[in-house]
Amino acid sequence: MAISRAQLLKELLPGLNALFGLEYATYKEEHRELYETETSERSFEEETKLSGFQAAPVKSEGSAIAYDNAQEAWTARYNHETIAQGFSLTEEAIEDNLYDSLSARYTKALARSMAYTKQVKAAAVLNNGFTNSSQYYGGDGVPLFSASHPLVSGGTNSNVPTTPADLNETSLEAAVIQISLWTDERGLLIASKPKKLIVPPSLQFVATRLLETELRVGTADNDINALKNNGSVSGGYTINHYLTDTNAWFLCTDVPNGMKHFIRTPLANSMDGDFDTGNVRYKSRERYSFGWSDPLGIFGKPGAS
Repeated sequence: MAISRAQLLKELLPGLNALFGLEYATYKEEHRELYETETSERSFEEETKLSGFQAAPVKSEGSAIAYDNAQEAWTARYNHETIAQGFSLTEEAIEDNLYDSLSARYTKALARSMAYTKQVKAAAVLNNGFTNSSQYYGGDGVPLFSASHPLVSGGTNSNVPTTPADLNETSLEAAVIQISLWTDERGLLIASKPKKLIVPPSLQFVATRLLETELRVGTADNDINALKNNGSVSGGYTINHYLTDTNAWFLCTDVPNGMKHFIRTPLANSMDGDFDTGNVRYKSRERYSFGWSDPLGIFGKPGAS
């Protein structure tokens, strides 16, 4: 349905001092702090995790050498979604508006709408990451955040704490230690470290105290802040305003091929006019997907409260 003069009554008359409601500032593209971005030329993308070899055994004198098998572990799939929206203006509304350009005003609003959806989609991977439902499973058959990511060796990796814990010095130090003890598919230790802490707005001040103060917080002891001194979270922290759990927090790690964002079709804007009605239509459209390949690219805690 086209936006007509009936929806713009005040803008057809002189004497209006200001139009407001579309000038709000917006948050930056916060998904860039979480995801590696790649382009895609297919309707979907797949990435397969490979399993290497077990720890090399001792060879006894005169015995035959042991041979091991490598294999594919599992495959992650990214299904691209089409995000699109538009609006239409009647010819009369464009002619009779006495103030700023209707098309310029509403194309800005359309851009804001498209950007908002992208951030919600990006954060939804984390927001739903603890949900034990098949629609939220990754390539290894469990949710993004799980204590039982299966390994070819028969063991498991966990990118969640044993018990949910709010963000504090103890829980953050425990997460750093847990990340350092992850193994590959055959049980060999990997040198994994946290890179950046991701928090909702409600935890920004806690994050600042934990990562940026010189001394330990919440204690009268004159101890150094070991998290800051050791550079345990080298990239500091960032706020994601689209997280729905006010107590959840996350650590992006240096494990490659973790959180990924594929762009199938970049954002494109177009317009056309209808000869019969004179209406002018505007639209924005893009195709992309958010997801993860290796769940060890991130560690998550839902919080205890």
